[in-house]
Amino acid sequence: RCHALAIIPPASLRSHGSRPRPSHHIPPSPLLIMNVAKSGYRVFSANSTPACTELSKKITERLGVELGKSVVYQESNRETRVEIKESVRGQTIFIIQTIPRDVNTAIMELLIMAYALKTSCAKNIIGVIPYFPYSKQCKMRKRGSIVCKLLASMLAKAGLTHLITMDLNAIIVAKSPSAAKRAQSYAERLRLGLAVMHGEAQCSESDMADGRHSPPCVRNTIGHPGLELPLMMAKEKPPITVVGDVGGRIAIIVDDIIDDVEDFVAAAEILKERGAYKIYIMATHGLLSADAPRLIEESAIDEVVVTNTVPHEVQKLQCPKIKTVDVSMILAEAIRRIHNGESMAYLFRNITVDD
Repeated sequence: RCHALAIIPPASLRSHGSRPRPSHHIPPSPLLIMNVAKSGYRVFSANSTPACTELSKKITERLGVELGKSVVYQESNRETRVEIKESVRGQTIFIIQTIPRDVNTAIMELLIMAYALKTSCAKNIIGVIPYFPYSKQCKMRKRGSIVCKLLASMLAKAGLTHLITMDLNAIIVAKSPSAAKRAQSYAERLRLGLAVMHGEAQCSESDMADGRHSPPCVRNTIGHPGLELPLMMAKEKPPITVVGDVGGRIAIIVDDIIDDVEDFVAAAEILKERGAYKIYIMATHGLLSADAPRLIEESAIDEVVVTNTVPHEVQKLQCPKIKTVDVSMILAEAIRRIHNGESMAYLFRNITVDD
């Protein structure tokens, strides 16, 4: 809990003739107490987009501190410039950064601001990045690279000491067997049933990326003249099926990110065929790229619920089914607990259904 400091004597003491304190004991202004003694840390907004500014203001209002003074802009040659407008020497700094469509510019803003704070002698620099960019590229595919690891190394080199990011548990319907464990934990908390979907859509863009069609479908005739190897065929994809009864129930599919919605639309069709009463999609980060709003609007999905970790105002205008949940409360509580050295596990074990 944030403790308030008593800086003015009670009126009852003043009215009974108490001697005034000497002038050198007069406490500083309440604003100064709030910014320094109460917090001991500062909160900055790295991005100048309206969505990031709005989220940063909500977080600082809940914490009872002022937003740090800084300027983030791009010069005429598209280079990013960051100016810190106040002293941060010896303080713990939290940088809030949401990721808009221009991902790489947002990353550079965060890196440059972290480095500027580091060279300004900040004690600790903690990044509050609700949606961590390049998080999908966290596994090695063919001759690619683990970009998520590269970005983490860059942030550490720039001066970040810790990172706060967000993900939500899955509930009721697991879109794939890999999400079943998360789905089960949330289903138990809400005392709801659990269904698991497995299989793949028959037209998936990832077929070529995962090497499904390698080696090519030809016979290998090189080798012993009398030895004939069998024809190598591409691995067949099992159809999407549902394990669990969803008939007459509200089906809720939860994932960490909703970007390309083809899989969600296909899953919704299957659930509708199995008799689901309503179908909701809940995702932490609503990227909703390309034609996602149109596909959602034309699909069997009744509603898509995402958080304000990523700006998606344009998509909401295109599709009324998209709803937004504010996450400033949980981010503010995470900042407060980190600063006070309290357990972060409370945020996961003790959040009630009402929260």
